[in-house]
Amino acid sequence: MNIGTLLPRHARYRPDHPAVAVGPHRLSFRQFNARVNRIANALLGLGLGKGEALALVLNNGIELLELYWAGAKTGIVVVPASPLLQDSGLATLIENSGAKAVIADRSFVATLDRLKPRLAAIAPGRWVVTGAEAAPGFLAYDALTGASSDGEPPDAGLSDSDPYNIIYSSGTTGDPKGIVHTHYVRAMYCLIFASAWRMTPESVVLHAGSIVFNGAFLDLMPAMFVGGLYILHTTFDPLAVIEAIEAEKATHIIMVPSQIVALLDHPAFDPKRLASLEMILTLGAPLHLEHKKRLMAALPNRFYELYGLTEGFLTVLDRADAPRKPGSVGVPPPFFEMRILDENGRQVPAGTVGEICGRGPALMAGYHNRPDLTAKAIVEGWLHSGDLGHVDEDGFLFLVDRKKDMIISGGVNVYPKDIEEVAVTHPAVAEAAVFGLADAKWGEVPVAALVAKPGFALDPLEAKDWINARVGAKFQRLQAVKVYPSFPRNVAGKTLKRELREAFGKG
Repeated sequence: MNIGTLLPRHARYRPDHPAVAVGPHRLSFRQFNARVNRIANALLGLGLGKGEALALVLNNGIELLELYWAGAKTGIVVVPASPLLQDSGLATLIENSGAKAVIADRSFVATLDRLKPRLAAIAPGRWVVTGAEAAPGFLAYDALTGASSDGEPPDAGLSDSDPYNIIYSSGTTGDPKGIVHTHYVRAMYCLIFASAWRMTPESVVLHAGSIVFNGAFLDLMPAMFVGGLYILHTTFDPLAVIEAIEAEKATHIIMVPSQIVALLDHPAFDPKRLASLEMILTLGAPLHLEHKKRLMAALPNRFYELYGLTEGFLTVLDRADAPRKPGSVGVPPPFFEMRILDENGRQVPAGTVGEICGRGPALMAGYHNRPDLTAKAIVEGWLHSGDLGHVDEDGFLFLVDRKKDMIISGGVNVYPKDIEEVAVTHPAVAEAAVFGLADAKWGEVPVAALVAKPGFALDPLEAKDWINARVGAKFQRLQAVKVYPSFPRNVAGKTLKRELREAFGKG
């Protein structure tokens, strides 16, 4: 299964069908394939080859999109890096991946100049920046592709087990974990998610989040597999999303919870404008029940939720099951298996909380150059997630919380998600993040960071009393509340609780 064969197939058999739309670029499969071939041949011309890593420090744009498919054709292993990384984190990622070249957004010239002495393994002629003009010490992307052939690159002889990408988990400064996905795994993304999302060649997929994180491949891969139109926004803007769905008659969209909340709260939100949607998928973190109910009421029979790890296990709550299992994150797709295990590795009965473990055909090849970490994560073929959950009598998974986020207060396990679910029902609360702070008496106590809805004022003391009057147990009562204009987020749009915790503790 070589995913590099997908684009040339569409270019041959349906050449004039629209393939991608990014900013000013709206390309048919023939046109997009020609662009991909130019950069693929240019990379080969730089001396890169099958199995060698290419670091990509790029924002959403046509370059990043075509580089993903150039890697698929040539066997060059793509290593996307978050544009939000600081110098040390970026250098660590590039070093750890063993990258032989770097292609970056032009705005990173100064950053990369600072890092070049540390990254001496990358040859001087293998630093590329976007745009038509070269910068001192860098090649220009447009010049590189402009001088290159648009013919198909030589057959790379790719097979199932060849790596396609290395995706790095959050926190690359301390102990970077590069998750390796093979062509086989990405082919499974094509098949599994095209089926799960009910995609067809007529589908119009809108992606408005960053495509440097693994969640982006949940619609990128199946969209190319079926040959639908893939629309990529360069940044997330709720109004632009609403307008694009209406104008393009988009059928599929993936958003993290914060983006869904922004969409629901925008003055331009109108279900009639989004009537073409067949799928609204949330991922990355649990969408709180209050927001889920609002979304399903406004746009019924469209909501999907995915729980998953970049390492390769996942569950899907299908749109047909969402109304009857609103608190669940679904069930494993076909060919996947799930177990809920206690601390001794024994399977627990329905209703009992334990660690979520799973296996299936999308499991990573391993952590790049870290067999020790791989052996800890995958035990006898089963991926241990580090997340806590339970299944109901029908086998549907309910996510309790991340094990690392669990608060132990006075010896009692306190799950932040339970308190967050209450907090977001407050009439003025748009978002809530609950976490533990050290306490001399209790060990840890729960506290909450809140964001107010647009146009609402939020008093921290009133909000704390309101939430504490509605939580289910005394040990869930908040000790403090702070209100922020917004939450810090990574490039995927996930809330960075670690940064909130640090800011909260400083007063």
